[in-house]
Amino acid sequence: MRLLIVEDDKIIRSSLVAGFKKLKYSCDCACDGEEALDCYYQATYDAIILDLNLPKIDGLDVLLEIRKENLEIPVLVLSARSEVEDIIKGLNIGANDYLSKPFHFLELEARIRALTTRKFITAASTIALKNGIIVDLTKKMCFKNASELILTSKEYGILEYLSLHAGSPISAEELLEHIGDINTNELSSSIKVHISSLRKKLPEDTIKTLRGIGYYVE
Repeated sequence: MRLLIVEDDKIIRSSLVAGFKKLKYSCDCACDGEEALDCYYQATYDAIILDLNLPKIDGLDVLLEIRKENLEIPVLVLSARSEVEDIIKGLNIGANDYLSKPFHFLELEARIRALTTRKFITAASTIALKNGIIVDLTKKMCFKNASELILTSKEYGILEYLSLHAGSPISAEELLEHIGDINTNELSSSIKVHISSLRKKLPEDTIKTLRGIGYYVE
């Protein structure tokens, strides 16, 4: 998952980059509107976090320029501006979401995951993972070198959810909620059983563990 973080405040920018990189996101950053557009035209991103109050080129003008050629890339506007007209203008221009400062990093990351998940579901019917694994979102099936891997519904549900958030670790609680086991008495034990079973059917190291945070695939 590759993000473009556009923020002129050095402390906030550094904090966001550090937080997302800890969660295995790849991040580029820009400190003004001109640099933001330079980055955008030189690379491909899964989502953009865009401040409105930027030097050189205003954030709303950056968004307008991006939307002239790209209507698909998710853009979350992040700004200290609280005026209703700014929020409405940003959304009308094409922002997908809006978060005001100050904010909680976990909420920001959750919103980015939600935006990119919707993007992936719309843009593709299959997801290619490391080790030659293909997850077919339409057929609800998984393949290795064109051969179907036989998974239970919960095993497939876990793999699909991890695939939709590839590169970003997902907690045991979130996985269990997704597959319908959130009311189980032993959350940690339950997900370990499902993950262990799934790992036996997949190539080694397909599902990785980030200790204390969750599971992820590449």
